[in-house]
Amino acid sequence: MESKNNAKRTFWEYALEPGFELYCLQQDAQSKGGFQRAVNQEVIQFHFCLKGRGDLQYNGGAYTFSVYENHVVLLYNPQKSLPIDLVVAPDTWMLSVVISIKKFHSLFSNDAGQISFLSPENSTQKFYDDRVFSPATAVVLSQLLQCKVDDSVRALYLKAKVYELFSLYFDTTAADLEQCPFLENEDQVRRIRQAKTLLLEHMAEPPTLQELSHKVGINIKKLKEGFKQLYGQTVYGFLLNHKMDEAQRLLATQKYNVNEVGLHLGYSTSSHFIAAFKKKFGTTPKKYLMSVSS
Repeated sequence: MESKNNAKRTFWEYALEPGFELYCLQQDAQSKGGFQRAVNQEVIQFHFCLKGRGDLQYNGGAYTFSVYENHVVLLYNPQKSLPIDLVVAPDTWMLSVVISIKKFHSLFSNDAGQISFLSPENSTQKFYDDRVFSPATAVVLSQLLQCKVDDSVRALYLKAKVYELFSLYFDTTAADLEQCPFLENEDQVRRIRQAKTLLLEHMAEPPTLQELSHKVGINIKKLKEGFKQLYGQTVYGFLLNHKMDEAQRLLATQKYNVNEVGLHLGYSTSSHFIAAFKKKFGTTPKKYLMSVSS
C-alpha cells in the first residue's frame, strides 16, 4: 500500500492482486489535484465520485470525460489503452478501481450473459457507462475512503468492500424494476413513478395514500397494487427502506449526530428512529456512527 498525505490531499493506492488495484483520493477545498497511472487495454476501470467532480483527460487534455458527484463511470476499451489522467476539483473525494478483464470475468463466469460487455460477441467491443450510484454504494465508498482497520486484515477488508461495490453496481434487480411491462399501460407506469417521486420529495412529512392517489390521478387500489408490482414493496415499506438507506448515508458522512438524522427524516422522537434503524441493519444508529468514525 502506498500512501501520500500533505496539507492539500490524501492519496493512497493498494494492489489487491496482480491486475487488481484500488486508488483513493481526498482533495481539500483549496486546490485542484489528481493522479496519473499507465494502464493497458486489458483492464476495466471504475471511477466513483462521492463528492465534488473529477475529469478524466485524454490525448494531452484535448478530450475530457467528467465524473460528477454521486456518479460512477465504467470504461473498457480492448482496442486501445486508456491511461488514467485524473484531475479533480477542490473538495473532491474519488475512488477508482482497475481490474483485468480476465480477473473480472472470473467473478461473473456463471452470470456473464447478464453483463453485456462480458458476452463473447462483445469481447472486442469498447464499452462505457455513466450512472448515478445508490445510497448503499455511497456508504461503501465512505468506508473505503476512510479505511481504519488493522494492517493484518486490511487486504481482506478492502477486497471485500470492492466486491461489495461490484455487487451493488451489477444488481440487475434494482436496475430493472421499472422496466417490467406488467401494468395496463405506459400512462399508469408514469403515474406510479410520479407517486414515488412525490413520496421521496416529502419523505419527512409524506402524503397519505389518499393524497398521493389524488395528486397522481390514480385510485388507491391501483396505486397500491402498481407500486407493489413495480417496486416490489408496499408504498410505505418502500419509503421506510429509503429512509433507512438515507440515514445510513448521512451517518457515514460523520456530519450529523443521531438526533439530527432522525429529525431530517421526519422522526419526532429518536426512539422510533433508533428502533427502525436497528430493525433493518441489526445495530443502533449510534453504534453504526461509532463504527464509521473509529
